[in-house]
Parts: sequence; structure tokens; C-alpha cells
Amino acid sequence: MKIALIGATGFVGSEILKEAVARGDSVTALVRSPDKVEKLKGVTAVEADATNTSDLAAKLKGHDIVVSAYNPGWTNPDIKAVHIAASKSITAATKQAGISRLIVIGGAGSLYAPDGTQFVDGEGFPAEYKEGALGARQALNDLRDETALDWSFVSPPFHLAPGPRTGKYRLGKDNPVFDADGNSAISASDLAVAIVDEAEKPKHSRERFTVGY
Repeated sequence: MKIALIGATGFVGSEILKEAVARGDSVTALVRSPDKVEKLKGVTAVEADATNTSDLAAKLKGHDIVVSAYNPGWTNPDIKAVHIAASKSITAATKQAGISRLIVIGGAGSLYAPDGTQFVDGEGFPAEYKEGALGARQALNDLRDETALDWSFVSPPFHLAPGPRTGKYRLGKDNPVFDADGNSAISASDLAVAIVDEAEKPKHSRERFTVGY
């Protein structure tokens, strides 16, 4: 498979990169700083601006799928607006490139609590992550209006940390996946396993899914 991976140097994107090439996939890493991309067999690093739709579309052409792990950066003062704008640009560029399949990695804030509210709207949601979570939620809402693409949106669990690759995970949709102790967690490497599994064998066409142990 020829994968165009946006945000390949990020926390999640770098794990997706390693997982995909380990399976023999060819990956074009579309990033702001190509020199930061891990030098692995099967990886081509390309400088790209997610907000430059026409240029991005040209660089996406010829790939089988687009996987976006885009994040403006948690310290970006305009993270919400930038996330929304870039997400729209990535969707438009994917269509312009003639690619039908798009997987977007978003946030956990738009998952639903037992009372039917979204966690990002709760009083206890961490303030430092709220604007980014609101941007990711709007990106999901925009995708839900998208009918030309076969898209999937991935919400990680609440606790995402470095850890070993076990290859094990459980799937959910709009509610967090909790373990027996009430934890919603997974390692970044196992989240990458779930994402590449979805790329290779789609199970969530035009819907959001989440994972956890």
C-alpha cells in the first residue's frame, strides 16, 4: 500500500510511520521539517503545508490512502482555528488528488460520557487541552457532512503514552473503551497498530471509532 502520512513526526504519526513500513507499506511522510523524519526503508520525506490545499493535493496524488495525524501543536495560541482550517484543507486536497480513502486521527474530547454529553463540554476537562479538543471535534463534525470520501476518524483513549507494541486492543465507536479497572488507555504504538489495521482492512467507513485495552 502507498500511504501518504501527514504529521509523520508527531507522537502518534511517528508510530504510524514505523508500523506501516514494518508491514512493508510505502510511506510518504508529509511534514513541515523533512529532516526530522526517521530514516527508514520505504519512507520518503516531503515538505508540505497542510493549509496549502493545491500544493498538498499535488503531493498526495498517486497514493492509495491519506492518513492524517496533523496537529498544530498544543502551544499554538490559535490551535482551534488552525486545526479546523487545516482539516478542511486536507479533506479538499485528498479529493483533488483523486484519493477516496482518508483516515484522520483526532482527539478523545468529543467522545461521549454515560450521560450523553461530550467530555470536552464537561467542567473537569483540562483547560490546556480544550481549544485543541474543540478544533478536533469540529473536524469530525465537518467530516460527517462529507459524502465524496470514504473517511474514518480515530479518537484515541484518554491516556495515550509511550509503551510496548502488544498488537492487542479493543474497538469502540463514540464512547471510550475502558478496561476492568475503569481506565481508558493504550500505548501510542498499539494505537498505530489499530490505525494501520483500519487502513489495510477498513471496518469503519464514514464513522468515528476509538480503541483501548
